[in-house]
Formats: sequence, structure tokens, C-alpha cells
Amino acid sequence: MNNMFDLTGKVALVTGGAHSIGFALGLGLAKAGAKLCFNCSSRGSYERGMKAYEEAGVEAHGYVADVTDEKAVKEMIAKIEEEVGVVDILVNNAGCIARVPMTDMSVEDFEKVIKVDLVGPFICAKAVIPAMIEKGHGKIINICSMMSELGRETVSAYASAKGGLKMLTKNICSEFGGANIQCNGIGPGYIATQQTAPLRERQADGSRHPFDSFIISKTPAGRWGETEDLVGPTVFLASDASNFVNGHILYVDGGILAYIGKQP
Repeated sequence: MNNMFDLTGKVALVTGGAHSIGFALGLGLAKAGAKLCFNCSSRGSYERGMKAYEEAGVEAHGYVADVTDEKAVKEMIAKIEEEVGVVDILVNNAGCIARVPMTDMSVEDFEKVIKVDLVGPFICAKAVIPAMIEKGHGKIINICSMMSELGRETVSAYASAKGGLKMLTKNICSEFGGANIQCNGIGPGYIATQQTAPLRERQADGSRHPFDSFIISKTPAGRWGETEDLVGPTVFLASDASNFVNGHILYVDGGILAYIGKQP
């Protein structure tokens, strides 16, 4: 049974893998046996990521490239193939968000989110699929979001991009399932990260932050998710255990999407 989840010898690339969710996923894939490559957009992130993986006792190969730049992505993939091997597992994790009311948001800011969160995964998947076809297998995991299904104030661009990423996931499955490529998505719920820390800080009177209370009340699990909660699903979707799972979005949200909420 353990062999079904063993990634020994597989080459995994995690975009945005230098910190937060991407780092946790990279660490999990490496501990499952994968040869880990991670991407980041700046030299500073690269150096911090390399240090963090080293401190965790994981050998990692870091690459700096803008995932929205097709030429840069092609060069990165060629370098990975030369230095590590053909990418067996692609995790499209790099992303951004702009929390701005729709009527106040500029077209340029809207397009930036779409480009990073949707066009970037398209470019990266397009770059690895030909070699996956030639090799006879491949796994693509797109980090979607509950916003693939739900809307909320101020996230029109993010929800549009993640909804599009959900459908890109299904379409990659449709086009390349016959080539033994499985493309699935993971939809994290609200995850406790450095970015969300201010929303979880206790108030001066000891009470919860209003947004923290809101999330806890909407989550049957009664807590925020941890980055580690996303590792098991990622290893599953990257492994032979999921060879007949394709075009699926696995929501790791503590039950939010299943729950209508308590009556006031």
C-alpha cells in the first residue's frame, strides 16, 4: 500500500514554492521521495527558499522565473530537464490576490491577477505536457481555491481567475487524459499562514478578530487549516494512488462548502 504513495525518483516542480503553502507542499513531496524543484519570482525568494529547505534537511533545486513569461518558463523547464530530469509532477501554486471592490479596481490590476493565477498555470502546464506525453505519464496539480465555487466582496479578479483555473483543470484532463496525464486541483479553505496572521490576532480585550470569528463559525471543523493539511492531498494527487482520478477539484476546507451555517 505504501508503494502507491511513493514518489521516489519522480521530479516535482512547485511554482511559488519558496514559502507558505508552496513550501509546505514542496517539503511534503520531497519527504515522499520526489526530487524537488521549486520556482520563485525573485532572487531574494530563491535564497530564502533554499535556506528554508536546507534547514529542513531537504535537497531542493531552485529556479527564478516569472510564470507569466512563456519564454522564461520554457527556459526554466529546459534547465530542470538538463539538471534534474523531466518533470513528472507540476504543482501550479504561484498566485496573487488583490482585495479591492470591483468598481474601484483598475482593469490593469484585474488583468494582473488573471495573468498570474490563470495564465501562469496555462503557460507552465503547456511547457511540461509534451515531455509528459513522450514519457507516458504525468501529474498536474492546480492550486485552486474555494473561490473556484464561491464569490465574496473585493475578490472579483481572484474568484474569476480561480474559477477559470478550475475549468482549465478539467480541460487539461479532457485533452490529455488519454496520454496518461492526470490533472486535478486542490481548493484550500482558509489556511493559517503568515499572510493571514493579522486576521487571527486576538483583540485588545482578548476576543477574536471579527474575520476570525466569521471563518470559525462557517467551518464545521471549527478551526483554520494548517499548511500541513494540504500535504496529504497533494501527495495523493501526485502519486500512483490517484491514477484514475482526473479533472477533479479536491476541496480541503474543513467542510465550509458543505455547510450552510448556523441559524442566527
